[in-house]
Amino acid sequence: MTNGSTIRLADLCDLVAEQVDPRDRSDDVYIGLEHVASGRFLRVGEGKAADMRSTKSAFQSGDVLYGKLRPYLDKAVLAEDAGICTTELLVLRAKEGVDPRFLVGVVHFPDFVEYAVSGITGAHHPRTSWAHIREFRLPASVRSDQEKIAGLLWIVHDAITACEILIEAGRDLKRAAMRKLFTHGLRGEAQKKTEIGSMPQSWELTPCEQIFKLASGKKRPSKLSNYQNDVNPYPVLGGNGVMGFSDQWYLDDPQALIIGRVGEYCGVVHIASGKLWVTDNALYAKRWLNMKANLLFVGSFLKYFNLNRFKRMAGQPLVTQGMINEHRIPLPRTIAEQQEIVTILDAIDRKIDLHRKKHAVLDDLFKALLHKLMTGETRAEALDFSALPAKSKNLAA
Repeated sequence: MTNGSTIRLADLCDLVAEQVDPRDRSDDVYIGLEHVASGRFLRVGEGKAADMRSTKSAFQSGDVLYGKLRPYLDKAVLAEDAGICTTELLVLRAKEGVDPRFLVGVVHFPDFVEYAVSGITGAHHPRTSWAHIREFRLPASVRSDQEKIAGLLWIVHDAITACEILIEAGRDLKRAAMRKLFTHGLRGEAQKKTEIGSMPQSWELTPCEQIFKLASGKKRPSKLSNYQNDVNPYPVLGGNGVMGFSDQWYLDDPQALIIGRVGEYCGVVHIASGKLWVTDNALYAKRWLNMKANLLFVGSFLKYFNLNRFKRMAGQPLVTQGMINEHRIPLPRTIAEQQEIVTILDAIDRKIDLHRKKHAVLDDLFKALLHKLMTGETRAEALDFSALPAKSKNLAA
């Protein structure tokens, strides 16, 4: 950064407004807002220009595609190749001497997002504009500082992306493991056909009403906290899991099976433990009826089976106790086999959870660095950039 002086966004880049007919660029990639994730530097997908009909904007490799629609969503990516994009993305081209990787960091800078939002117009489709954002000011920097700032930001960004890939791979692995374990078991048995598909010969289809007795939760406590602390230590669970914390509880169970009952998350299954409150948009297993059924195995199968697909669609989405009670669960003959299956799935869950925690830490680090480096609070020259990943180095070219 240079002696407290500032520059405008317009000093770093130009707006490129090259409008094209997709029919003339049918072999190009197409980037829409759906291909741009909030807070990320690179796109998460792409479409085909050949599928588009209306006029689009052209971009080149190294351009920054900035989402002017609902700018609070913080959507902007660095283009890795040439193509066309929706006109809801402004095409910003770095001026000579400006690092494009630095430019994409600028438009993700929280102060910039706040500034962009202050200039929105339109009630139903709020948009900011180039005329407004071009005047955003930030501390001036030379190319060498820009490269150092961008380098560190991209190291953390790439680590976050790697975590997301590992999380998704873990989810894919779990889905495949559940499909295999719930249809073939662990003993290499012969298969038999049932109303819900194949399962090992010795397993028994058991109605849910013979395994547990369901009850509806209670109206949520009047006061909820977003944070768990000494004053509000007890989780309050609804259809989508923990929705807050309270000083009240009415369930105290080492393992509680909870199923979303109404709304968007009806049919979603959770396992909770300890003292907690279940709201009336969820059901819980008030009594366990079958001691030959492992609660965690039953919960895992219900997640795999996806009760949500049987929800009532007239009016508000709903799954009822009757709908759930009618369904049958394939139970291995022994608790031991059920527990082995649970252990395998739990190991995968723990791996996914580890990557989620790493992701959360890296995301917080990324936000803190973005603020400190862009404001000059942390000096770029004081940081060691000797271990830049090859991917980040290539993007700087």
